[in-house]
Order: sequence, then C-alpha cells, then structure tokens
Amino acid sequence: MDRDDEAYILMLLSDGNLPTGSFVTSAGLESFVTHGFLTPVGTDGKQKDKLEGIVDFVRDSLANYARSALAFVSDAHQAVQTMAERMKPKTPNDQDQSTDDALIHDTTRQLMALDELYETITLNLVARRASRTQGVALLSLYSKGFTKPALLRNHPVTNGESSTSSSEMSFSSREDLMSTLIDKLKLTVRREETHGHLPICWGVLTAALGLSLERSQFLHLFLYARGLISAGVRMNTIGPYAAQQLLLHIIRPIVTTEAARCSHLRTGLSSTASNPDTDEVPLDDGPAMTWPLGEILAARHDLQHSRIFNS
Repeated sequence: MDRDDEAYILMLLSDGNLPTGSFVTSAGLESFVTHGFLTPVGTDGKQKDKLEGIVDFVRDSLANYARSALAFVSDAHQAVQTMAERMKPKTPNDQDQSTDDALIHDTTRQLMALDELYETITLNLVARRASRTQGVALLSLYSKGFTKPALLRNHPVTNGESSTSSSEMSFSSREDLMSTLIDKLKLTVRREETHGHLPICWGVLTAALGLSLERSQFLHLFLYARGLISAGVRMNTIGPYAAQQLLLHIIRPIVTTEAARCSHLRTGLSSTASNPDTDEVPLDDGPAMTWPLGEILAARHDLQHSRIFNS
C-alpha cells in the first residue's frame, strides 16, 4: 500500500461517526469527575484547573491503556498480516480453497487465544463490557463499511481499460480472504465462543485494510485519547474549542510518547499459537496495568446515581 492509500484510510478511520468510543464509554472519566478527582485541592489550598485535571487524566489513562492493550493490537495485526502473506496466489480457474481455509482456521484460533487472554487480564467488568461492545462494532464496520459495494462487484470500474490487471486480481482475492476471516470471527462472537475485544478487533480491522502496524498502533492510541476528550466535551467538563487546543498542542506528544514506549510490547502467545500443547508462554515486557486508581474508579462507574455513558 502506498502512502496516499494509507493516508486516505487513516482519514476514514478517524471519522468521528465511527464506533471509536466517545459515544459509548468515558473510559472512567465520568466516574473520575463524580468522585471529585478532576479538580483536587493542591498543597496550596487551591483547586486545580479543570483543563489541567483533564490532561492529567488523559496522560495516566492512556499510559495504562497502552501498556495493557497495545500488545494485543500488535499480535492481532501480525496474525492477520502473516495470513495475508501466506495466501496462495490464485489464477481465475483455480478452485482450490483448502490452503486459504487452513490459513483462516489457524488465524482465527490465534485471535481467539488473544481474545481470551485479554478477557482474563481485564479484571474491570465495566472495561470488559465496553471493550466487547466496541470490538464487535469494528468487525461490523469492516463488513458493512469497508468491503466493496455491490455496484462495484457487479460493474467493476476499469478506468477505460478492457481488462483487470494482475494486481487488481490479487487485491480482490486478498479482500475476499479478509472478509471470510472477519465473517468467521463475527460468527464465533455471536456463538459466544469468543468475546470480540476492542484491541484484537482493531488489529484485525487495520491489518485487513492494509494499514501498517506502526500506523495502527498510533491511530489506536490517538482515537482512545480523542475519545476521552470527546467524553469530556459531552459531559460539559471542557468546551469544544478547549478540546481542539488540547488535541493540537498537548495530546499529540502524549500519544507519540506512549506509542514509542509500548510499540515493542507483545503478549507472548505468538510463539505458542501454532502449538497449543506448549504451556510455556514468555511474558517479558508483556501487558500490565499501571494506574490502579483509574481501574478502581472505572469499576465504580455503575455505582453512580446518574450517568451519561454506558461505561
């Protein structure tokens, strides 16, 4: 994928109307404000500014999320990317589907293992609920929003050319493979055989679209941070202009720092995915929680007398 195509996909995925979280979850911000932590009294006896409190929350929450979730994004992205690289090239008359079926089966098992691990280490019930909701929405987004419409399938656009190039044929086969994988993953979620958590589904979505791992990691963290700021606007904690100032001048370096700090993290499951009988799972530099206070406050979300967000 060239830079122009990647930049266009980045713009599509950054659309505020997509299920990126700000309309569903505050990721603990609402509970954080309700419990009085947004404007605590400092050592000088004065309350801190709300914007300063928002920035502190975003910094701590993003660091915690990046440390705990980015490894799952990376492993899921790598599993799907590896599947695409191993796909058998096809000719128009090739009817052999056994290789692709095996690839899809193996990749689905890897993704289900990642999903189960994320479910296990996420002790916060509220966070688990929000993650499942957003993850399943991303799978539906690919099926309904990023696959080729029927108009193009029935009447392909050739730009004046009389035949389809080999690269276009290859892309079509890759798209079919990704659609089949995601449909199968959606089916396992519907059957309650797996959970469909957000980091795993995000890695699958971006890999299916051909986005690089580095871009996938950075965009995922940016959308998480933007979701927190959007939640603050919806709660009337900060205004829309102040939110844009934060996104332009403060949020970017925070996201860049966390993306660089956690880009190398992996879950440790990739070495055992092809051999489920192996019990040894290396977890050096693996997922971890770094902000216990945020986890506690997020877990108390459902105990609020009134709330705007589901989680």
